[in-house]
Order: sequence, then structure tokens, then C-alpha cells
Amino acid sequence: MNKEDFDTSIMTLGPAKIPSPLRARSEDTGSGCFVSDKDRILVNILEDHVVKTIKRGKKPLSFEQGGPRKKIFFDPSKLRCAVVSCGGLCPGVNDVIRAIVLALYYNYGLRNIYGIRYGLQGFISSYGHEVMELTPESVAHLHERGGTILGSSRGHQDIESIVDALERMNVGLLFTIGGDGTMVASAKISEEINKRGLKIGVIGIPKTIDNDIYLVDRSFGFDTAVSIAVDVIGGAHNESISAPNGIGLVKVMGRYSGFIATAATLAMPDVNFVLIPESDFELEGPNGLLKALKERLILRKHAVIVVAEGTGQKFFANREEERDASGNIRLHDIGVFLKDTIKAYFNDQGMGVDLKYIDPSYTIRSASANASDHLLCGFLARGAVHAGMAGKTKMLVGLCNNQIVHIPMEASVGKRKQVDTSGDMWMSVVETTGQPSLKN
Repeated sequence: MNKEDFDTSIMTLGPAKIPSPLRARSEDTGSGCFVSDKDRILVNILEDHVVKTIKRGKKPLSFEQGGPRKKIFFDPSKLRCAVVSCGGLCPGVNDVIRAIVLALYYNYGLRNIYGIRYGLQGFISSYGHEVMELTPESVAHLHERGGTILGSSRGHQDIESIVDALERMNVGLLFTIGGDGTMVASAKISEEINKRGLKIGVIGIPKTIDNDIYLVDRSFGFDTAVSIAVDVIGGAHNESISAPNGIGLVKVMGRYSGFIATAATLAMPDVNFVLIPESDFELEGPNGLLKALKERLILRKHAVIVVAEGTGQKFFANREEERDASGNIRLHDIGVFLKDTIKAYFNDQGMGVDLKYIDPSYTIRSASANASDHLLCGFLARGAVHAGMAGKTKMLVGLCNNQIVHIPMEASVGKRKQVDTSGDMWMSVVETTGQPSLKN
């Protein structure tokens, strides 16, 4: 999709007429902490691009800047808010929940904030999940814990039933924390709300460790994942150099995008082969991985391989396809496959190897956020609260050029950001590892 051909306007529930309870933090400017809808953040900040776009008589693509507005849509004394987390675990979910609650409570004076238990199941009465009341006291120490205090779940739920529940609970503002599937569901919830003529806002805080959210620079949890992966790779390297023909094989997350594998490799440059979904490779043949790995062992006596979980799925073409509760294709385990294939290859070669396989995926995704992600989660959550209170809906908050921005759900959902194999990041990986092309 061309990043120049979509609408960046944000849907609103109506005109914002209520003065914000936030006080201006600077008397000098007359506007203080407040941001106007006219304040925009450019998507492409290259001067040449901006100049050429303007010369063609077009406006450069930009997003609304996030932040508090002078006027808000909802009356805080009458508003009820709900927060739900969906999908797999990710470092920082608890941070986002905590920051949403504190921003609503202290910035806007809200006292009715509810946590929906176990994802979208929590809206469906037949599951029997009780609603959790969220207060500053109940979320005080959440940032110290991994996982999500609300619980989570996968799987589709009936959109009409969800909106029915929002009406019964008299919820005026819903915050959804989740990945692409959750954002798709959020957009459908918004559409059903609009069809019924209701004044309920839906704000998404996108969650994915893989950092593959389209139009977003960095998603929360990614920095923590890279930090932990770096430590694991360091351990794999120590294992490999401590044995003759030692091989450290590490599998990291990345269903369709290899950002964790590439970033961790650049941060811990002891890796010799990086395998990601965006860059095809072969096992056999004159340029295949197995031959290259053998040459590496003969030369240096050890090797470290990092593979993203979604890599090499072509090697399982003859196996039956399975899907999880959300409809996502269940990936075949490339890590175990490579471990077994490498061992079998060197056994046939009559060459002994000492291979250690490490899969830290569940350790990473259930970890508490690091300092960098603590900060990002707070900024995203507060941006979501400000947007929701201003009456904006069917949008998500994200980081663009180091600024919190408002992104229409339609512009991002169903699309994916991937590593550019002709870009600087992947070229840096190739230079750092010295790995050859693994294509025949």
C-alpha cells in the first residue's frame, strides 16, 4: 500500500464543548500543555520529499498529534470507561493498564473505570467472567509485573453481543489493548456502535512484540524482547565457544517480521547467521545454510544462529495447516526443525557437533517491561486517554517520528510492517555477521 493514498482524518463522536480539567502548564504560551487538532506530525520527514509533494500541489502525509485538548467531549463526572487486553502476552500490558487508570483518575477525575476480564470473552455473559473495578490502589504496582492483571484470551466473539454489553454497562469509552486481530475487532465494534447511533468511543493501543504494526515506528514490548534476546544470544555464544564445533541455535519471536532477530543481532554481534521471514534461504545446495555452516565450523570451530519463528515455513509445505482460536495459522516449529536437520546433516558428514538449542519465547513475552518500554507504555496510554476524552474514536495511538499520533484503524489494521532487506538495517546485519547469501 502506498503511504500517500489513504485518509488520516480521525472520526469523532461529536463536537468537544466541555473545558478540559487539565490546567495549562505554561502561562507563557497561552496554550500550555494543550494540543490542537491542527497540530500535525509528518510521516515522511525528508526535506526533499516534503518539497516535491508541496510542489505537486499536495499536502505531505501527516497524522494528528496526540495530547490533551482544551475542550473534551465527555463529562468526566458521568463517564464510565472500560479497559480490555486481548491476545498473547507482551511486556508492558500491565504498564498500559496502570497508566490508563492513573490518567483517567488524576487528570480527568474519573471514578468509574472497569477492567474486562479475559479479553473479549469478558463481554459475553455466558463465560461468567466478573468485571474488575480499576482504581489507583489496585494498579499501583502493576508496572513491576509481567502478564496482564485483566487476563487475556484469543478467539472471535460476537460483535453485537459486545456492543450490547457496553450499552448495559453504560460504558462511554472503551480502551482495547491487543494485536492486529484485536484492532480489527475494535474497528468492527466501532462500526456497530456507529450503526446504532451510540456515543461510545473506541481507542486502540496496539500490542505486538514483533514490532510489525504498520505505520508505527515502535510498539511497546519490542525493546524488552530485544534486551532479553541479547542476553540469550550471549549465553548461546558462550556455549558454542566452549565446545569443539559448538553451535548455539536461538529461536526468537517474529511470525512475519524479523525485527527482534535483526535488532538483537546488531546489539549482540556474536551471531553468524540470521534467518528471518523476509529473507528466503535454502538448506541444501552450494549456497545453502548447511554448507555455509560447515565451512564456518571448519574455519572457526563454533557458530551462533538466530532464527525468527516464522522463518522457513516452506519446509513444512507437506504438513497439515492448523489454526488457533483467533484464526491465525499455527506456525510449524522452525527451531526444532533446524536443530534436527543440522544434527542429521553433520552426522551424515561424519563430523561431530555440539548443538545447544534455546527457545526463550515464553520467558520473553511474560516478562515485565524494561525502562524504555515503561516510558513508551506511559506515553501511549496517556495519549489514548486524551484522545478518548476528546471524543475521538475508531483510532489507535502510535509512535511516529518520536511523537505520539492518532492513526485511523482502517489505515493500519490488516497490514504489516516488515524488515526491508534492501534497507540499512538488514544490510548492517549482513555486514555484522558476514553471512553469505543463502540462496542457490
